[in-house]
Amino acid sequence: MLVKAIIAGFGGQGVMSMGLNLAQAALLEGKNVTYLPAYGAEVRGGTANCTVAISDEEIASPVASEPEFIIAMNEPSALRFQNQIQSGGLFFINSSLVEAELSRGDINIVSVPANSVAEKLGNPKAANLVMLGAFTKRSSLVSLPSLIEGLKYTLGAKQKLLAVNEKALRAGYELF
Repeated sequence: MLVKAIIAGFGGQGVMSMGLNLAQAALLEGKNVTYLPAYGAEVRGGTANCTVAISDEEIASPVASEPEFIIAMNEPSALRFQNQIQSGGLFFINSSLVEAELSRGDINIVSVPANSVAEKLGNPKAANLVMLGAFTKRSSLVSLPSLIEGLKYTLGAKQKLLAVNEKALRAGYELF
């Protein structure tokens, strides 16, 4: 099994932390993982994306030319990556921010109102975790308990944020 996912958005949306959390959860489950971040020329507010590859065997290349999964947290990312996903793949869009219709009929689109759910939870910055929870449920790449356990590692010294982040993960997971 070798599965690749691209997570994309603009700087400040937590795109890189989504990738790190996914990679950490896969590591906790004993899988081989690569994590490849990419930033636009701008710093905050510019484009950002990362590729996460998860496999039962060694991973030869972290590059994903035709990933099985894409998460687009904003409209520019959805438009940019819609032609990269392989036929039959799952394309997750943040329907709170993406209004454009994607032109591919051979992919499965999963609309997640990540920003809206995060705002209802009283934590607008947690839209990334809402999306990651929904992604985890629909993709079945890692388990929710592994994702929550991995969150402890990626939060580092910010353990006080664990409860609100776990709440956002669960809210996204329970959307499906």
